[in-house]
This record gives sequence, C-alpha cells and structure tokens, in this order.
Amino acid sequence: MIEISNLSLTIGTHPILRDVSLSLEPAQITGLVGESGSGKSMTALSIMGLLPRAARTTGSITFDGQDLRQTPERRMCAIRGNDIGMIFQEPMTALNPVQTIGAQVAETLRIHGVASRAKAQEIAAQTLARVGLPPEKVPPDRYPHQLSGGQRQRVCIAMAVALRPRVLIADEPTTALDVTTQAQILTLLQDLVQQDGMALLLITHDLAVVSQLADRIAVMQNGQLLESGPARSTLTAPQHAYTGALLAAAAHSPRRAAPPKGRPLLRVQNATRIYPTARETPFSPPGELRAVDRVSFDIKRGESLGLVGESGCGKSTLTRAILGLDALQEGAITLAEAPVTPDMPAETRQKMQVVFQDPYSSFNPRHRVSRILREPFHLSGIPKDLPDRIAKALTDTGLSPEDAHKYPHEFSGGQRQRIALARALIAQPDLIVLDEAVSALDVQVRAQILDLLADLQARYALTYLFISHDLTVVRAVTDRTMVMQAGKIVETGPTEDIFRTPQHPYTRALLAAAPRLETI
Repeated sequence: MIEISNLSLTIGTHPILRDVSLSLEPAQITGLVGESGSGKSMTALSIMGLLPRAARTTGSITFDGQDLRQTPERRMCAIRGNDIGMIFQEPMTALNPVQTIGAQVAETLRIHGVASRAKAQEIAAQTLARVGLPPEKVPPDRYPHQLSGGQRQRVCIAMAVALRPRVLIADEPTTALDVTTQAQILTLLQDLVQQDGMALLLITHDLAVVSQLADRIAVMQNGQLLESGPARSTLTAPQHAYTGALLAAAAHSPRRAAPPKGRPLLRVQNATRIYPTARETPFSPPGELRAVDRVSFDIKRGESLGLVGESGCGKSTLTRAILGLDALQEGAITLAEAPVTPDMPAETRQKMQVVFQDPYSSFNPRHRVSRILREPFHLSGIPKDLPDRIAKALTDTGLSPEDAHKYPHEFSGGQRQRIALARALIAQPDLIVLDEAVSALDVQVRAQILDLLADLQARYALTYLFISHDLTVVRAVTDRTMVMQAGKIVETGPTEDIFRTPQHPYTRALLAAAPRLETI
C-alpha cells in the first residue's frame, strides 16, 4: 500500500535517515522499533509530509502510484486524514482543550468536505462509539480534560479513523497508559486493521507490544533500517547484533541485594483522602469519592516497594499524601517517626524526594543544570558545600561535573532522567518516590537507569517507592508489591509471590493484560 524506497533525510548538514526502504501491506501490522533518536518518528512524518522546512529528502515514498515527496501540499492536505491517518504519542497535546471531543472528530469530516455540520456530528458520535466511547457513557460534548488518559487516546484514534483511511500510523499510542487500558487500545487497533483492511505502522519502543501485535518488524538505529522481516523469526532468530541487544535489554533485570530486615522508615496508617462530588439534586448533600480508603502499609529502610494499579485507582493521590502535598481526612503518615503533613518542617520534607515520569516537563528549560539541582534546598537554605554536592550528584548518576553548566535541551532523554535522579540525590534523602521513572525510555536506556537505581540503593541504603504501569519493571526492581484498586490495597506481598501466585482477581486481571515478550 505504501512503498518507501531508499529514503534519506537531512536537516541542514545533519543526516537523519539513510537509505530507508520499507513496505506497508494491506490488513497487516508493521512494528517499527528502535531506541530514541533512531529515526522512527521522522520516517512517519516523511510519509505524512510534515517534515520541518529545513528538511531535505531523496528517494521515494509511493502511494497509489504517486511519490508523496513530490506531491503538492494542496493534494497532501486531501490525503492526510482521508487516505493516511496518524495517531500522535501524547493525546493531551494532540487534542484541542477548548473544543469538545465530538467537534474535533467531526472537524476531520468537515475539512475534507464529506459531510455537512449535522451529518459530521452524527458520524463523529458513531465513530466515538466504534472506538469504545458510546454517547450514553461518554457524551460527545465532553472536553479532553474531562476524560481519562485511555479515553483521550481513543478520541485520537477516532479522529484518525473517522474517514476510514487505508493507512494508519500510530506513534507510541500506549506509552503512558496502564496495562489494562493499553490492552484495550491495542485490541482496538487490531480490530480496525482486520475490519477495514488498513495497513498499520506501529511505532514503539515496547518490544512486548510488537511481539504480540505485529505481523512484521523493522528495526532502526541511527537512521538506518538494520533488519526487517516476519515478527516471529525476527524475535526468535535476529540477524543483526543490535536487534539481539534490544531483546536482551528488554528482558534485563538488575542485580540487587537481598531485601532488608530493618525497622520501617515510612509508615502509613489508615490513610484516607476524600473528595466531594456533585450533588444529585440542588438540595441534596454532596457525594464523596474516597480516592484513598483506609490504606495501611510500611516500607523498611533500604527496601523497594512497588505500587501498581490502573489509572484512577488512587496511586497519585496516595503519593501526594506521602510527600506531604495533600492533607489526609483520616489516618497518619510518618517518616522515621516524624509526622508527614503539608506543614511539616523543611528538614523532614527534604528527606523525601521524587523522580517524575517526564523529566523534561519537570525542569525549567531556562535554568542550567546547576540551578535545577538547587531546587530541593528552596525551603531549607543553600548548603555551604553546594558546588561539591552538585559535582558528586552528577558523578554518582553517570554524568560529568561540567554538565552543571548546560541546559536541559542539550541532553538525551536518558541523560535528563539521570539529572532528575541527581536532583533527588543531592538532598541526601532517605526515601525516593519514583513515579513512572522509566516508562518513557527506550529499552536500552531503561536497562541502564534500572542498573543505576540498584547501584545507588546499594551505596546509599536508599528506600524506593516505585510506581509504575510496567509490571515487568516492577518485578525486576522491587522486593514487595502492592496492588491498588478503587482507593484500596487489594493485595500485597513479596513481588515474586504476587507475580507467580496472585490471589486477588484484580491482580490476575492486571497480569493477564500485561504484554509479554515472546522470543521463543
């Protein structure tokens, strides 16, 4: 359906793609994998004709007998959305926050002139229902901020398939989703391919996803296509050393010390966080949502505790309470026997640090690394040995003291996550909360960060609360795991016991939904 032949791309004098050749076939899913910066997204943007102005290409991208490289922009506008659709990685930035979801899906139809305003709204509602958003549950007049992450991703899919394109490009469509929502989205994409006979190009760094979904796999590195072939043979008998390295990194488990047997560092007792909900009638009392419902657990000093569950289960609310950002209505939290509250002393707050999912959005892009690393001392005052602490934190995380003078945009994704770790380490904390700290990283960088976390924990007796949707990572880096559902901890125990013999039906459902890398 699309034939890419010897495609090369340069921006200025920098080569991005080099002689890439790839075919997309009807009713077939092609997985395009490789580390960040390998050229996957630029290949997709080349097909869509959405390259930067400074980009220069050679080769050909043939669709319906015409070379898309030579196609005028007016004609490309007719092709985009109509014949070739694209699902972008982050739905919250891909959607217009001030337009309803129904209007945004209908806009695709109206731009291409295939329906009147009323008819477009009708087709939009039908398309939203087709992707699992029926109007009786999710009305088309809702706005993106009123939806969950999985629902927003479904809206993006609805926009891309509203005109039933023959080619669909999905760029990391499930990166930020929990395992059950991810399974639903992947099943939906597979059904669309089978029902409409479309060609799907699935761009991802998750090899487990492509192993279960793709018919063919193409592997990219440094702008070159190293290997391409049937998914099964590529995964079981890779021809290129880089493909083998990716598979090894995906299954990587860091070496860790035995679980500690000391006293609890963090103690959570009957923690409860309640939010008011809308009144059923103007005169009735407000309802309540128990986002965290009588949760109790301990984390021992030097231990790694995993916290897993679907989006909306209460993980983030519980984490905010542990960090002293939200007050509890009931229960108590202590760190080394000191109460954790929103007005706790700066010394107690400094003993807890957090590493976020996307380090780039948690940094001020106008600040140098040295200024970013000073942030934990905002309340407690700048220590006299700050320059030495900055140099040591950067060195401990595999960076150079000279990096302190650079800006965040000068680093790769993995390096930025190392800076985020350095910012957490510089305060010499007892507890580090890792909130999806590796979910946005490709498999090789993820393996490096996991090794680094294990090394830092062994050196400094750090305690980790590891929050993640990636059950494979949780299994590799935690001593115990808690499973959270609807504000409650439904199961807790040693990580291996949870994964091998889950007791709760919800835990079994999570494990069943998680994709597995099948290489044998």
